[in-house]
Amino acid sequence: MLAALIVGGPMVAPAIAQVASSAPAASAAPAASAAPASDASSAPASAAPASSAPAAAATPPVKLDSGDTAWMLTSTALVLMMTIPGLALFYGGMVRKKNVLDTLAQSFVITCLVTVLWMIVGYSLAFTTNPDAGINKWIGAWSGPASRVLMKGSIGGVSSLAATIPESVFMCFQMTFAIITPALICGSFAERMKFSGMILFMSLWLLCVYCPIAHWVWGGGFLGAGGVLDFAGGTVVHINAGVAGLVTALVLGKRKGLGHENMAPHNLVLTMIGASLLWVGWFGFNAGSAVTSSALAGSAFMNTQVATATAALAWMVVEWIERKKPTLLGLCSGAVAGLVAITPASGFVNPVGSLIVGIAAGVGCYGGAVWVKKIFKYDDALDAFGVHAVGGLIGALLTGALADAAVNSAGAMHSVLTQAKGVVWTIGWTAVGTFIILMICKFTTGIRVSEEAEVEGLDLALHGETVHD
Repeated sequence: MLAALIVGGPMVAPAIAQVASSAPAASAAPAASAAPASDASSAPASAAPASSAPAAAATPPVKLDSGDTAWMLTSTALVLMMTIPGLALFYGGMVRKKNVLDTLAQSFVITCLVTVLWMIVGYSLAFTTNPDAGINKWIGAWSGPASRVLMKGSIGGVSSLAATIPESVFMCFQMTFAIITPALICGSFAERMKFSGMILFMSLWLLCVYCPIAHWVWGGGFLGAGGVLDFAGGTVVHINAGVAGLVTALVLGKRKGLGHENMAPHNLVLTMIGASLLWVGWFGFNAGSAVTSSALAGSAFMNTQVATATAALAWMVVEWIERKKPTLLGLCSGAVAGLVAITPASGFVNPVGSLIVGIAAGVGCYGGAVWVKKIFKYDDALDAFGVHAVGGLIGALLTGALADAAVNSAGAMHSVLTQAKGVVWTIGWTAVGTFIILMICKFTTGIRVSEEAEVEGLDLALHGETVHD
């Protein structure tokens, strides 16, 4: 299956054509042209050197910064912690006891699966420069000297998007983003998807949905070049995952017994621990996206803390007014909403901006997770759409409204309309791509468990084990 995906995945990219010419690999670009991932929208690393001299003669020796490298190694570990154990526990505590192991296994197997696919071909599709400028608007290189398939040519080099750290570190940092994004989708279809169908779905989704969008925004594609600002993943990660989650939930249908059986979280202690791990790990997510140990990383760090705390309080206040009691689940959900919304804005807004983002996220995501779901009656089981898509939308648009050039010069040309363009492209590609992939899975592995398995519980039915004997 993996071999088929590796060969067939890149073929779905739009406008793919065979090219005869080649361009220098990203790692061979001059250090002076490099820009951190957060600045990819204002300085995409897609231009080849003007000189026709051999790359070895034109490229100065690689000069790595030990401080930047140490920070990025730390950030990579923090972001990996967000999925395992953070998201696994956050989601695992919110499902019924008979499905907790299946929920944990989803996060764990996605971590393993994406790691392999990212190293083989995903990173190359997302973060290299395609020799054909027309194709590079849509997808990176999958062959030739510019590609990083199987990470060929990366040893000892740097990426033009992160010129002060080894390319291996940059690749692993971006890998952790690619890991958590599909894992977030699991919250929408919790307690009812086949494990085999989920594995096939996530494999195809990574290559055909996540990699193109990551390239559009961060890898030199048309959205980043067009001025769309996304510091750490409002569109690439959260809107992407949230919309995919909603489509998957709608295709699968509601859980059996929803509205009639007790589906309360089985262990909110696990959920609180998971939310706390997400909060701590998110500093690597946002501050790490500066790709340097710098003042910009410090601003993103501070904005992340302020917006998260503010959103948790805002959610609590709204819930307290409506339901007369503040809940631990509400506080945790509000904190995650703040983390989501500040993600695209963390390296662009000032402290006042982070407060505004936090308030909007707490109130807006409460509405998305409670009011909107109640009106339209879809089964977004763990509110992946209500928190991640809605929070990502709020953060992306407010980035256009609140970006401060004093924090990041890339925000000087901020525009709500430009941000909206990025949101629309992300929603459209994700919705259509996710639906097509689900149809492929439906007629191959199948996507929904049997009624008997759902009643018995997925832990026993799919994995043959339970939390307690």
